[in-house]
Order: sequence, then C-alpha cells, then structure tokens
Amino acid sequence: MNNRMVVYLLGWLLFFEGVFLVLPGVVGAIYRESDMCYFFLTSAVCIVLGLLISRFKPKDNSFYAREGFVVVAISWILMSLLGALPYYMGGSIPSYIDAVFETASGLTTTGASICPSVEDLPKCVNFWRTFTHWIGGMGVLVFMMAVVPLAGGSNMFLMKAESPGPSVGKIVPKVKSTAKILYGLYIILSLLEFIMLLIGRMSVYDAITTTFGTAGTGGFGIYNDSFASFSSYIQIVVTVFMLLFGVNFSFYYLIFIERKVKDALKMSEVKLYGAIIVIATIIITINISRLYGGPLEALKHSAFQVVTIITTTGYATTDFDKWPEFSKTILVTLMFIGACAGSTGGGMKVSRVIIWFKTLVKELKVMIHPRNVYKVLVDGKKVEHEVVRSVNVYLVAYIVVFLTSVILISLDNFDFTTNFTGVAATINNIGPGLNKVGPTCNFSMYSAMSKIVLIFDMIVGRLELFPMLLLFSPSTWKK
Repeated sequence: MNNRMVVYLLGWLLFFEGVFLVLPGVVGAIYRESDMCYFFLTSAVCIVLGLLISRFKPKDNSFYAREGFVVVAISWILMSLLGALPYYMGGSIPSYIDAVFETASGLTTTGASICPSVEDLPKCVNFWRTFTHWIGGMGVLVFMMAVVPLAGGSNMFLMKAESPGPSVGKIVPKVKSTAKILYGLYIILSLLEFIMLLIGRMSVYDAITTTFGTAGTGGFGIYNDSFASFSSYIQIVVTVFMLLFGVNFSFYYLIFIERKVKDALKMSEVKLYGAIIVIATIIITINISRLYGGPLEALKHSAFQVVTIITTTGYATTDFDKWPEFSKTILVTLMFIGACAGSTGGGMKVSRVIIWFKTLVKELKVMIHPRNVYKVLVDGKKVEHEVVRSVNVYLVAYIVVFLTSVILISLDNFDFTTNFTGVAATINNIGPGLNKVGPTCNFSMYSAMSKIVLIFDMIVGRLELFPMLLLFSPSTWKK
C-alpha cells in the first residue's frame, strides 16, 4: 500500500471540496443569509488542509487497484463528514449524524432526507443539498482526473472504483481525455435542461437546483411536495432529462463524438432500459387510471414515477405510496434494476441484469449439452469470465449487505415494508421508499445507529460495494 500517494490524493480531494463549498457561500451572500459564513469557513479549512497535504507529491507515485479502492472509499466518507459541517454549525440540521446523513444522501445522489420541511431551510443550504447531487453524479475523482495530473495510466483504477457499472473502460486511449469527455457531456446535458426549465418560466434559482438534482439523478427537492406543484411542462421536461441522465454516457459519445449512430442504437443495455420504462409505464398507467381524472393524467404521473425510480432520482409528482399494490410492486422492482452502467443513476444496473440472464441461459444449455462450449455475448462481443465472475460476486455481496442492513435497522421496530424499502431506497440510491419512508415522509424517525447503517448503505451502493467492503479486509492494508 502506497500510503503517501493515498494521502496526496486525499489532499487534492479536500481542496476541491473546499472550492465546491464556496458556491453555496456565494448564494448565501446573494440572499444575505447568515449561514453563508459556515460554508466559507468550512471551505477555507478544506482548501488550506488540501493545499498543505497535496503540496508535496510522493517520489513513489506507483498506484494500483488497491490504492484506487482505498482512495475512493475514504474520499466519499471524508466528503460526507466535512460537507455536513455547514448544516450542523448553522443549526439547519442540529444533529451531526443527521447532517452527515443528509450530506451522504446528497453526494451519493440518493435523495433520502431527514428534513421535515425543506422550504424552511435557507437558500444557500438547499443549494448545497442539490449541488452535492451534481458533484456526486459523475464523481469527484473523475473530475479530479479531468483537471489534475495524477498518476498516469493508473488513473484507470480510480475511474473503475468510482464509476457505476460492472465494467468501466476508457472511451479514448487516455484516461484524462475520457474524464474530460464524460464531464463535457455531463455539463452540456445539464445546461440544456437548465435552459428548458427557464423556458418553462422557472426561476433561475429553482432551475439551477432542479437541474443539479436531475443531472445527478439525486432527487433532493426544494419544496415539500417535491414536484407536485410544478406545471405539466416542467414535469415532462424533468421526466425526459431524468431518462437521458440514466443512459450510458458511451451512448452519447458514439452519437455526438464518433458519429456512429447505428452502433449506439445497437447497444442492448440502452434498448432494454428503454423497453423496461415503456412497458412499466403502460402497465402502471392502466392500473392507476381510475385514481386520476383521465388516462393522460395517469400516464403523466406513471411515466414520471417510473423514470424517477429506475434512474434512482427520487422526485415525486404524487404520493405513489397510495397506488395499488401491483403498481407499487413494479416500482420496487425498478428500484433494484436501476439505470444503465456508465450513467449517473444507481441500482444494480441494466447491464448486470443482461449478464445475469444470459449467464442463466448459458448454464441451462450446458446442463443439456455439457460437451458444447457456450459464450456469454453482449452486443456481439464476448463477456470475459472475469466480468461474469465479478457480476456474480457483486450479487452475493449485495444480498449479504442488504439483508444485514434490514436486520440491523429492524431493531428500531418499524414495519417490514418500511425497513425493506428503506434499505432498498438507500443502497440503490433512490431516496423515497414506502410506508413511513414514502414520498411524503422522511428518514428522521430512525435511531442514530440505523442512520449510520443507512449512510453506509448509501455510500456502498454508490461505489458498487467493493471499495467500501475492501476497507474491512486486512489484506488491503498489508504492505
């Protein structure tokens, strides 16, 4: 373990978090809110510490998978602990555990909240809540790779550890260029949504915070009713952009950079992602049509909730906890499926579902014809055994963490649906669950211990399990 290199990278992380904290401070200054001083103070501490730590680059800059996982895991924990300070010091969230919960929920783009009334929060606080979604959507370390020279080709270990999906590769030969392309596409899509929201007569502040939440597929709202009070135009625009941000960014690269539209349209993950959304929307629309004024109104709510759940954004236009059990069951299923790999969405990822299904079909064929050799193919390419193994191990680890979390938070003695969907909503980075953690409720009723468990679930879900789990492995720390 190259400890000095790990510390050096953590120094850069502190510096960038300090820079990010300046923005909500500026917002507080614009609206003349006293909470701005806590953002500036925390920012100054992070920047100074970051500059001091990263001032001296280690002579040995060797950097491998182990260092990549450790840096990413510690980074997200550190960002959550420090990003919570302005909430706590300003009194917006009096409990530090609650403040860390809110920050981790923002950075991991979960959107689960402990705030009973977000409308009562200062504008700079709500800005930071939503801005953490945008920061965490593409990843802070991916941003670092785009602007800071780190450790040459070994940067790929950082990208693999932080980016969502079963197999993250370089879009172009250089990792730094890949990071720039990803963030370039991310910024362009964000600007497009911001402009579309302004066209719908949204205020600049509302448009910015909504864009942050949508782009990062996070879901922190700045109004207590989430999106119920916004116009149909705004709801439709947000639905479309949630869907777009849930698509693998390689899809956009092929279309807009490589001009390979046919290759992009052949991506099986994107096709299945779209098919799931269409089918689920139609089924739920039929099931809930009697609850609304007509099929069009039912379709609008159904499409919004299907997209917000599968992309793990977590916005709401209606209280879907009151929908029929059939519709709620479909939504819970979508929580687990999640968005595409290489997107800003959470969940298990559509690509993993494809690999699991094709592996199952392959094994059934082998049982019938044991002497034949079968391959798992995705988009006409063979899926390497290492990827299949990693996907299968991910499922085992996911089940272990999920069940352990449900058991631990059940000590608070809430009903099974609340606990089950509460863990599902956090480990899949969705936000709202059902019953006591439904779209009109929050997570404030859980004990401090349960909140720590759910904080762990949010981070472990965002980082695809392995980086966080490896922190508990003794072999990770051996020299």
